[in-house]
Amino acid sequence: MEDVRTSKFCQSCGMPMRKDPQHGGLNKNGTKSADYCSYCYVNGEFTFNGTVKEMQAFCKQKMIEQGSPKFLAWLLTRSIPRLSRWRTKPR
Repeated sequence: MEDVRTSKFCQSCGMPMRKDPQHGGLNKNGTKSADYCSYCYVNGEFTFNGTVKEMQAFCKQKMIEQGSPKFLAWLLTRSIPRLSRWRTKPR
């Protein structure tokens, strides 16, 4: 039996995967991504190609636009650099 691991949070933006209306992004072969949400990952490619700082600012702004308090948006986006997409690989 195949082990299908699903992240609790998108490993690109940090959004809870349960809040993703598509229940995950799509890989190139059409299967659901277990690690990335449908906002960040389409057809096996990332939709946002900026830096981690730019991703934090983008996510913070989106949260504020959707009614989150600025402090909460700031707090929730602090962990983005620790997500697997943004972690620096060891040398």
